[in-house]
Amino acid sequence: MNIATIIKTCPLFAGVTEEDLEFLSQVCKCRSHEKGEVLFSEGEKALGFYVVGSGKVKIYKLSPEGKERILHIVQPGMTFAEAAIFGNGLYPAYAEPLQRSDLLFFPKREFLQLLHDHSQIAINMIGGLSRFLRQFATQVEELTFKDVPARLAGYLLDLAGDEGMRVELPISKSQLASNLGTVSETLSRTLRKLSDDALIQVQGKVIDILDRDRMEDLASSTKEF
Repeated sequence: MNIATIIKTCPLFAGVTEEDLEFLSQVCKCRSHEKGEVLFSEGEKALGFYVVGSGKVKIYKLSPEGKERILHIVQPGMTFAEAAIFGNGLYPAYAEPLQRSDLLFFPKREFLQLLHDHSQIAINMIGGLSRFLRQFATQVEELTFKDVPARLAGYLLDLAGDEGMRVELPISKSQLASNLGTVSETLSRTLRKLSDDALIQVQGKVIDILDRDRMEDLASSTKEF
């Protein structure tokens, strides 16, 4: 795992100098984790944050009944738990690799000292936390004002990019259902309905978008209250 390359591709550290890059490389620790290994639990004292070098990590909460609700799927080059090193210093959710993953771990105390000494890293950190808040606000808005078909359409369009017409789901359908705030049965019915309406075609984890304009209209629609 090339630490410098991973740090350079991480949006949180965009624009740092070569000197700052060297300091960041010295502070972090390389860790490999297996699928299903719990990295931290909700309410635990935050000891630091992570950057995904390879693999995928799910961030999730558990209901009192033990039902899992996926909040984010963290891809290579992205960070997670950085907000937890501030404030009350507790992890707000659970984190678990979806496959064997190589991670960079930045210990809290050493990283906060680095922020104190290097202003550009601190400025980038503020930007990263702002992106996290916007992402969280968008997620709350979608759960409140959009139904499952609209959320699914938006997810598929985001995955496909500006011009894409074919996507491969990076997670299982049960995990996708949790990520969209629903259950597997509802997701299956929604996929079948979109297929029947000739908006998509589903072949296992591969989904072809057949009518992008109608999918965009669906993604922008809101619930009727």
